[in-house]
Amino acid sequence: MLRFDNATVRRGSRILLNGTSLSIHPGWRVGLTGRNGAGKSSLLAVIGGELGLDAGDYHAPRDWTLAHVRQETPSSPSTALDWVLDGDAEYRRLETALREAEAAHDAARQATLHDRLEAIGGYAAPARAGELLHGLGFASGDEARPVASFSGGWRMRLNLAQALMCRSDLLLLDEPTNHLDLDAVVWLETWLRRYPGTLVVVSHDREFLDAVVTHVVHIADADAEIFAGTVSAFERKRAERLAQQQALHERQQRERAHMQSFVDRFRAKATKARQAQSRLKALERMTEIAPVRVESGITFAFRDPAALPDPLLVLDGVAAGYGGRIVLDGISFGLRAGERIGLLGANGAGKSTLVKIIAGTLAPLRGERRENKGLSVGYFAQHQLEQLDPEATPVQHVLRLSPDIGEQAARDFLGGFGFNGERALEPVAPFSGGEKARLSLALVVWKRPNLLLLDEPTNHLDIDTREALAEALQDFAGAVVIVAHDRALLRACCDEFRLVQDGRAAPFDGDLEDYAKLVLRRSDPSTAGDDARTAPSRRDERRDRAELRQQLAPLRKELQRLEKRIATLEAERADITRQLADPALYEGPRTTRVAELTARNGAIAVELEPLEEAWLETQGALEAHA
Repeated sequence: MLRFDNATVRRGSRILLNGTSLSIHPGWRVGLTGRNGAGKSSLLAVIGGELGLDAGDYHAPRDWTLAHVRQETPSSPSTALDWVLDGDAEYRRLETALREAEAAHDAARQATLHDRLEAIGGYAAPARAGELLHGLGFASGDEARPVASFSGGWRMRLNLAQALMCRSDLLLLDEPTNHLDLDAVVWLETWLRRYPGTLVVVSHDREFLDAVVTHVVHIADADAEIFAGTVSAFERKRAERLAQQQALHERQQRERAHMQSFVDRFRAKATKARQAQSRLKALERMTEIAPVRVESGITFAFRDPAALPDPLLVLDGVAAGYGGRIVLDGISFGLRAGERIGLLGANGAGKSTLVKIIAGTLAPLRGERRENKGLSVGYFAQHQLEQLDPEATPVQHVLRLSPDIGEQAARDFLGGFGFNGERALEPVAPFSGGEKARLSLALVVWKRPNLLLLDEPTNHLDIDTREALAEALQDFAGAVVIVAHDRALLRACCDEFRLVQDGRAAPFDGDLEDYAKLVLRRSDPSTAGDDARTAPSRRDERRDRAELRQQLAPLRKELQRLEKRIATLEAERADITRQLADPALYEGPRTTRVAELTARNGAIAVELEPLEEAWLETQGALEAHA
């Protein structure tokens, strides 16, 4: 297992983890959550061996094979298929050794190598690499293209495919969905659920994490808390606990105030001095219950549009494309205030092309785009982050749009997007991707559009900011068109979906679950006949799921019992380790205490081993029915 004992991690003067102890067991799929800057990527870097602890210990099995996604891809002349195959290092070593054995006419060596190739599934490796490329959205024929011919986003997909190709024991993923479209995200979820090793993933996409992880490690206030279950379940439990903590804090503050009032009134009176002194000592002994700290400061709203013409825009028989090549044809629909449209479709189907036609940044090849007087388009796309002036501050960016409003008004506005205090007056250049995305979004909001076009707006945004964006969009008076892989955003904001495929953009008769099934059928031709069968009604599906939940209830109950006992023992072991590390324990007549703690530590290890084996068996039984 992966084990942290009293671990401390610093970045500069900031302490990200302070005396943290936790264990990640084999086969767990763990999601790391927390605000931007909390230390998620740093913890991932420690696990990956890229960053050392400032204090404490980290242990991982020495024989585990680690896989992670490269952050950079050289302009390699290798083909995409070869690049992905490089992820299976043993397969590549066997290939090289086999060529050398053939050149040396060493028949015995060749036989041994062929046996090993068969044992690791090496003969199916090219097919497996091809499936990874197809699942991540690469078109037929792309496998033969050189890596150097792909853009940055597609190279990141190649790096992801290479990491998935590795037959690893431990897989580390940092924001794997940022460069993916919805189709690829749905496919990746399915792949990761079948992954047999231990997974640790950082992502701000809650639905992705809920679909993939078995455990959550939440980092806040320089500590990490582990929870068995989904992110949504963890957040519900955490919200309940925080509400209880806040209530206890407020009650304690009332009790302290009452006791302090008694002390202040009667300390000088001889008849009450003893009672006052007693209450003063009680105040000193009272363990302080900390107030709940609010993690998110991101709350914003879209400014009311100056006008809401009806309709805002009409596309009539539009054909769109590039260099005379038609990508979309026969596009006819209008947009009205209050409409919320999500665009679905595979990568390259033409979603971004349609958004550009609606925005007016791409002229139709034929047909007509008619905009009503008063139309104001707010267009957010990832390339806009690169168009920010790196030397200018957030305030300067706003003042360039409206020079007459004054610095204070600009700072007040930017405060709702998380640019508080001096941050609003600092140059953009060193900002994180999330901060640049928030600033670009703020500039779109400032223009008071009545038609919002959002092309992957949630990349780099943390969960809090994504939720703030969804809430703001729900209250927006104008029309919204969204392209996103973030299903939580699509689900919260969109009333209608259009499926962009085969050169058309027709209304999609279904929800996001129906679309996910469509994606999986496309990625797995063996399920192509599923539509021919009569689908059960939603009532039957709900009944079947309820029956399955009942059948699995004893297993889940046993799993919870095991996890609770394991967590208790781990906490006790961490406390024993802390006590044994205290030099004061070895001073004076306390040697018997050392023996007691050492003996208890050994007893815990003996008890933990069968508990962990039972947990793995129970978890495996549950997953077999998933």
